[in-house]
Amino acid sequence: MPNIAHLYFRTAIVFLLLGVAMGLHMAMSGQHNVIGPHAHTNLLGWVTMALFGGYYALNPAKAESRFAGIQYMTYATGVALMTVSLYLLYRGYASLEPVVAVSSLIVLAGIVMFAVIVFGREPVANPVRGEALRH
Repeated sequence: MPNIAHLYFRTAIVFLLLGVAMGLHMAMSGQHNVIGPHAHTNLLGWVTMALFGGYYALNPAKAESRFAGIQYMTYATGVALMTVSLYLLYRGYASLEPVVAVSSLIVLAGIVMFAVIVFGREPVANPVRGEALRH
């Protein structure tokens, strides 16, 4: 699996571009009705993902765990679903409200998983084998 820190940074850039595009569209059209999705895209997509990536870059042993990969997929999927469904909800597609709710719960699950990683015991390097061990 690719480096989780790099995945988070790359995904964050995609969300930054999307959030800026939403902001530019609002500015050019004079219609600011998607300010909520714009804010969620920038905060949960750009800022939070970049912070997650920074944490994983500073804690490479934790970033190499299978659980970190699952956490990335959970959080990124939730934010992607939330961004699209929230944008469409604000554009008048009221039937997408349940998708927004479910995607919000997926995002929450990704955040809880990240908290488990952050508060979990620190792996320590085994100088003989060069691998991470739990202490």
